[in-house]
Amino acid sequence: MTPLLPPFPAPQDDPGGRMDLTLTPGGETPQLRADAARNRSRLLEVAARLAAERGAANVTMEAVACGAGVGKGTVFRRFGDRTGLLEALLDHHEKQLQAAFLTGPPPLGPDAPPVERLRAFGSAVIRREHTHSDLYLAAHAEAARRHTAPPYQLRLTHVCLLLRQARAEGDVELVAHTLLGYLDTILVDHLLTRRGMTLERVEAGWYDLVDRCTGGQSRCSTA
Repeated sequence: MTPLLPPFPAPQDDPGGRMDLTLTPGGETPQLRADAARNRSRLLEVAARLAAERGAANVTMEAVACGAGVGKGTVFRRFGDRTGLLEALLDHHEKQLQAAFLTGPPPLGPDAPPVERLRAFGSAVIRREHTHSDLYLAAHAEAARRHTAPPYQLRLTHVCLLLRQARAEGDVELVAHTLLGYLDTILVDHLLTRRGMTLERVEAGWYDLVDRCTGGQSRCSTA
């Protein structure tokens, strides 16, 4: 994601609890020239292949440049640095998730009670990031960007909106950050790989946390 993207509106600026949520822009602006867009797509294709072959942690700017037959400077100009490259690779996965919770079918999408949507949201994040854990862990290596990246800002806004709709008590934005902290990629990977927990146990913990933060206004089966 380019750091030049404008930030999403601050959640506390939406006292009515409703906000026009849109998909986060991925990679570069839509105004890229056709040749520049093709070059960028080619670089991402090479990066995706290298990630599949070697693991995302071993993808370097030099390797991508070599695989694409371009100079290393071209890769740096297009993505800024290695973290920017890995974040661009995550765009596709993030946009699928965003489309699901913004416009997809319930309970993750609209037309379900807000607490049920919160529960489904956490489950979807846990399972998607577990499926692509190698890429997510590598892209989240630079902690300073984690809370300012557009995908996190959209997740924060979405969770704030659902908390307000559920009439959760307390400082909604701080509660939303707390909930998202439970879904942190590195934490979930630690629980699954180092602590030996199952996805079902981690999901059940998410459901319990949502119920505690919202007063348990809506419960559904965790089976």
